[in-house]
Amino acid sequence: MRRDENIVLIGMPGAGKSTVGVVLAKHMGRRFLDSDLVIQEKTGKLLHEIISEKGLDGFLAVENEINSSLEKNGSVIATGGSVIYGPQAMEHLKQTGIVVYLKLSFSEIESRLGDLKKRGVALKEGQTLLDLYEERIPLYEKYADYTLECGRKSIRTIVEELAAGLAGILEK
Repeated sequence: MRRDENIVLIGMPGAGKSTVGVVLAKHMGRRFLDSDLVIQEKTGKLLHEIISEKGLDGFLAVENEINSSLEKNGSVIATGGSVIYGPQAMEHLKQTGIVVYLKLSFSEIESRLGDLKKRGVALKEGQTLLDLYEERIPLYEKYADYTLECGRKSIRTIVEELAAGLAGILEK
């Protein structure tokens, strides 16, 4: 893996992208970037405020635009769970690094999530969390260069397995 390549974390809300990202970046001596925070910084609004004001499609357009223009190198990037709906963003992120899917079962995601609205989880009208999970899984799998099963593992174990797995893949 080149030093300037990014490690891009994707997965459902509650999968641990931000937490794993911070620890992985420290472990690997890289910078950390949370794309949700970049969106909030650039718009001056919380994610749920953007969804309330612009609707789901408006939020996804903002997310796609901002993620398509991230100009970071050698970083660990935690993305929002809905990043996979933005083809331009995913193309850009795949060009600048390796995309890692942090995979969890539906029951684990459900138990980790609290107030979906406050977390800025992008649900369509009448859509359940299970519907969202089933809709997104094929997209995470499509874009992932590497998938790590994270169920019932500590953050430390996930980071160690991820660092070892990435080293093995990227040395080829």
